[in-house]
Amino acid sequence: MAEPRLVLDEFLPFRLSVTSNLVSGLIARAYQSLFGLSIPEWRLITVVAESGAITQQAIGARTRMDKVTVSRAAIALVERGLLARQGNPEDRRSHLLDLTGAGRDLYAAVAPKALDLEARIFSRFPPAEVAAFSAMLHRIEAFALEQEKIA
Repeated sequence: MAEPRLVLDEFLPFRLSVTSNLVSGLIARAYQSLFGLSIPEWRLITVVAESGAITQQAIGARTRMDKVTVSRAAIALVERGLLARQGNPEDRRSHLLDLTGAGRDLYAAVAPKALDLEARIFSRFPPAEVAAFSAMLHRIEAFALEQEKIA
């Protein structure tokens, strides 16, 4: 009996990574050319827009970006006046990041473009397939988080 063979184009982690990079790249073109944002910077803005004031550590946990990437993106966004740092009343050793008025305006300009791209992607599928795909992604993520806790 033949040994199982790893075929990258059928290997889930590879496919998820490639697909994520392709889709992220599509929307990145819009916010890079219009607003000069990198992918990590856009991710920070979206997380802060959704959550409100948040620590860099929490952003890293939410986005799965490493500390250095989060830190560099945060510094760049603070320097551009899109994020503001404020003291963290719960932990004086850390600080919270929050959107400035300019950051909220930028988010309001870019978010519809991201949603439009998502709608165009999903327009090729019946609603039931979109719902099933979303449910599968949530289950895969939950499994990976469980395994991470065990390791």
